[in-house]
Amino acid sequence: MRRLARTYVTLLRVGFAAALAYRAEMVVWMLTTTMPLVSLALWSAVAAEAPVGRFGPSDFVAYFLAALVVRQLTSSWLVWQMNQDIKQGSLSQRLLRPVHPLIHYSAENLAALPLRAAIAVPVAIVALVTTGGGHFARDPTVVGVAVASLLGAWLINFLTMAILGSLAFFTESSTSAFEIWFATSMLLSGYLVPLEIFPAGVRAATDVLPFRYTLGFPVEAITGRTTAGHALAQLGVQWVWVVVLGGIAIAAWRAGVRRFAAFGG
Repeated sequence: MRRLARTYVTLLRVGFAAALAYRAEMVVWMLTTTMPLVSLALWSAVAAEAPVGRFGPSDFVAYFLAALVVRQLTSSWLVWQMNQDIKQGSLSQRLLRPVHPLIHYSAENLAALPLRAAIAVPVAIVALVTTGGGHFARDPTVVGVAVASLLGAWLINFLTMAILGSLAFFTESSTSAFEIWFATSMLLSGYLVPLEIFPAGVRAATDVLPFRYTLGFPVEAITGRTTAGHALAQLGVQWVWVVVLGGIAIAAWRAGVRRFAAFGG
């Protein structure tokens, strides 16, 4: 374990150096994840006329700025990496290394967090200043859940990407499957619309689907729109999804590698 930890730290350093080398591309990619700002403008205009459920203008500001922060800190681009490596044959080089490729991929994704935080932290400061801090969690338990939920959200995103990326072993490209997942996630995760606004039946469905736990749940915890007991229960559901998706990701990877044949590249 100690050797693996040292190796992982080294992979993080290498990944951070690569992120710096491609910083312009990274910044462009991060700027494409600003849809919550569009939703903020739309819903704030609606709430200026009358509150939407429990949401007034300042509530929408806190929610969507928190959504932007969560999106920056928990997103992953693994599906594109895997498609490129599989189709170009460069995955063979990763398979020859002593570290499992999924571990290597995770380090490359996490290494970009400092650059993504460069956008997320100023947004968080703006959220605190504009809302006076009154719309954010103060209960220590809820704050702890919020931190743990960010890790859980990143793992769900990463593992889902690993599952969808493994489809490239069997199909020409798996990005189309990801587009379907992403379109569904935008609606059911709370990315475009707070889930609290949805009808009760839809909200009940989102409580058991994984989409909510990639964004809506962490945002609710950060903004204090949940009690400590409910937050802990939802954290348990989130991490059940982490375990389930982790098992599926490993099974999909093993099945794909068995039929992998490198070509090109």
